[in-house]
Order: sequence, then structure tokens, then C-alpha cells
Amino acid sequence: MKTKSFQEEIYSDILIIGGGIAGATTALEAARQGLEINMVIKSAGVEGSNSYWAQGGIVSFGDDDDPELLREDILQAGDRINNPAAVDLLVQEGKKTVDRLLIKELKIPFARSSPDKLDYALEGGHSRRRILHVEDATGQRIITAFYKRLRQFPNIHFYFDHTAVDLLTVPHHSRNPLSYYRPPRCLGAYVLDNKSRQVKKFIAPYTVLATGGCGGVYQFTSNPRTTIGSGYAMALRAGARIVNMEYIQFHPTSLYHRDADGFLISESVRGEGARLKTRDGRTFMEKYSPQKDLAPRDVVTRSIYQEMINTNSNYVLLDLVSYARIDIKKRFPYIYRTCLKYGIDITKEPIPVVPAAHFCCGGVLVDLWGRSSLKGLYAAGEVACTGVHGANRLASTSLLEGLVWGTRVAQHIAENFRPELPCNPSQIHPWYYPKNEEPVDPALIHQDWATIRSTMWNYAGIIRTSKRLERARADLEYLKHRVDKFYQEAPMDPEIVDLRHGLLVALMITYAAIANPESRGAHFRQD
Repeated sequence: MKTKSFQEEIYSDILIIGGGIAGATTALEAARQGLEINMVIKSAGVEGSNSYWAQGGIVSFGDDDDPELLREDILQAGDRINNPAAVDLLVQEGKKTVDRLLIKELKIPFARSSPDKLDYALEGGHSRRRILHVEDATGQRIITAFYKRLRQFPNIHFYFDHTAVDLLTVPHHSRNPLSYYRPPRCLGAYVLDNKSRQVKKFIAPYTVLATGGCGGVYQFTSNPRTTIGSGYAMALRAGARIVNMEYIQFHPTSLYHRDADGFLISESVRGEGARLKTRDGRTFMEKYSPQKDLAPRDVVTRSIYQEMINTNSNYVLLDLVSYARIDIKKRFPYIYRTCLKYGIDITKEPIPVVPAAHFCCGGVLVDLWGRSSLKGLYAAGEVACTGVHGANRLASTSLLEGLVWGTRVAQHIAENFRPELPCNPSQIHPWYYPKNEEPVDPALIHQDWATIRSTMWNYAGIIRTSKRLERARADLEYLKHRVDKFYQEAPMDPEIVDLRHGLLVALMITYAAIANPESRGAHFRQD
């Protein structure tokens, strides 16, 4: 099926929504099979994804490593509610995929301890040094290399600066009443052109969600602010099964500075010896875990949070200079330059840090091939719940998961490809534009986001209680009535679309947290 465009309908064999490592991998592997691919990417460039900003690295196997050790580390970090089959798959396929795709094809210049030996970093929760990295900017180098390769394929078409609004499904969006006798199926998406403000119908027999996570619904996050969980929201409205949304992992260490907006301080900084301290210089992780500063992320996050309460402080200190046995500027050049921009020289002083929303361990439930419960819809990367992470993600497994499942999604679609659509596209409802559009007041959008983010941080954040969660539910449900009305009456705008998506995702997290009274991993109840 060749890509073509007329009026507002754009066709392809596969529609990929999202441009991080999962979407890029899917596109590359599917393009090799000769399939026509449209990629819808919300940002104007490749830097809009979480993958691009990943600092730490990607899991492989170190010199003294063993697959069973990695498997056990993943299960222990996930509080043993991981999907064992998914964990086994990641362990079995991970290193092979990294070697084949990243090292041999894309030629990612991973750091080396000698000319013929790769350098492996250590991060919290890992029992061995096994993290491949490119200094402290691994994600940037991987994503940049991916897009250089993707642009060599004439059958991949990029739609940057486009925002997915809703998934197209039959029978829901069909004007043919006979469609209701058929099983539900996804056949693309309504997509907003951010520049023209026109909504287009992207039609495809196979749709892949690779939209990333939802850290942007929290006041403090390591994610780009545009990462607000649009894939979760669209999948829920389309009827796909969503699970484990209460398990929101908070990264223990983001830079605390009024202008830094959640700049991540990689976990590998602690892997190289850095210690967490109170503002008066006392180490404290020994009180909370025998693994001290290299405990799993959920443990470190709650420990920092508790120490901030104990000392009535807005942050703690991460001291690298007193403990590191490395060339700090060489090992962490990006972190060094960024902190220096804010007046902090990490070669001379500790870094002020605070926890930040980082990763959603739940999402669109998929099988080992990335298939969701809705026919025609696949998901890969953070938007998907493969079950690998259980209740809490092990450091540096996210890029690997996107790589492995992106490969498998493309493989499954190519091997089972059928170009037939479940209905004639002319039977799909055209986008409805309100006759009397209300003007958009940016102050209202800004205030609504402030309400959502402060509510999630204070009531559905690191430590949760029944009263806090019920307050979050009540406040968010009240806001939802206003936002839904606003959405129906306002002109199409990417900020309004994001607001609607983000509010629904905040409610999804809150509902899931209320329904689960048991503390596990990243979901901690203090009742």
C-alpha cells in the first residue's frame, strides 16, 4: 500500500506515533521489509523524546556478568511482580539486539576502557557493571544515529510538529451501522498539524504507539514537559487494556535549581561513587538500605524524601567530588557543563538534588510481540506495559526494552501483514470543528496545568495516603468537567490537546493508586 495524500487522508502500511527509540527501531526494522511507514512526532525535531535525554546508558553484559544475574536484578527491582516471560525475553534478546543494531549497524561510539574493550558503568540495583554509555549523553548519540539511518529509507515519511489527537477505531468512528457487527479494530489516528491547526486522518492497517511516558503531569519531572502520557489517554479512550498505572517511578536525583526544570543527574553518578548527604554534610542512605546509595530507585527516592522532611529542607546534596576516582569532566561532561551553567562546579562542590517523576512502569498491556488487546494496535517503549519492570524499573533497562520490543513489533507486523482495512476510509467520520469557537486564554491553560501538576505531586506522588488520593480524585474530576467543555468549544490547538490527555492520565494514575492498597515498588501507601 503506497503512501498517498488527498484532502485530509494520509495512508501508509504502518502508522508510528512517537519518535523515541521504540518508534525509531520499529520504523527501521519495518522499512527493511519494504513497508510504507508514516511517523507522527509531536516535537519539531528529534530532541522531544525521553530517549534523546537518557544520560545513563543501556544494559548489556559486563565481563563477569551472567544472564541469570541480570534476570534476578530486574525481578528484585520490580518487587517480583514482573512478567517472567517478558524478563526472560529481554535478557535473551537484549545483548544480541544491542550488538547487531547499535554497535554493528549504527556504530554508536560507546565508551571504552581500552581500544579493544568496552567500558561498563554501574548503577543502582545492578549487581555487576553492565551499562554501556557514551559519556553521559547516551540517548542523544543513539537517537541522532537512528535518524541519520532512517532518513536513508524513501519508504519512511516524517511528520514532525504533528500531535496525535485520538486513535481511529471501528466501529466507534465509522458512519456505517453495519460496522457494529465487527470486532473493534484500530485503523490509524486523527492527527493535528500544529502549524495549520488542521486535523488529518492518518489511515493504516497497523498502528504503533511509541509515545513515551507521562512524567510531565507532575510538578517535578526529569522528562520533557511535553511528555504527558498522550498514548495512555488515546489507548484508554479507544478501549485498549491499561494496567499498573500506579507504579510511577521517581528518579532520586534531578538538579534542584529554579531555572533547571528537572535536569536529570544520572544514576551512574552514584555508580561512580557519589554519596547522598543532608545539607549539613551527613550521609544517610546507610540508615535505609544495606545497598546504601546504590539501592533501587524507589528506596533511594523515599529515603531522600524522608530526609527532606526530617531536615525541613527542599533538597539534599549529591557529593561526587569527595568520593570519585575518575576524571569528572571526562566521564560526565554534559552534567558538568549544565551544572556549571547554573553556577555549580561539580568538580569542587556537591550538587543540590531533589526526586522527580521519571518513568511509568505500567501502560498499554502488550504481549511478547507488542500486540495490545485492541486489534491493529501495537505499543512499544514506555507507553507499553510488557511486564518487564513490574512495580519498579531497574536502571538503564528502558532503552533496551524499547529496542527489543520495537524490533519485535516490526517483525510481527511484517510476517503477518494484511493490507485490508476493516472499512472504507470514506465511512470514517470527518473531524468536527465547532461553529462558534471560543478563543483560547493561555492563562487558563497554564493555571490548569499548575493545578494538575501540584495535585499529582502533593497527593499522588512519592508517598500516598487514602486521604491524599481521594483529594486528588475529587480535584481532578472537578477540573475534568471544565476541561472537557473547553476542549469541545475551543479551536484545535496542541496545548489544549495535551491538557485533555494529561488530565485523563493524571486521573488514570490516581484511580489505579486508590484501587491498590498494597505498597510495592514505586507505589508506596502510608495509611
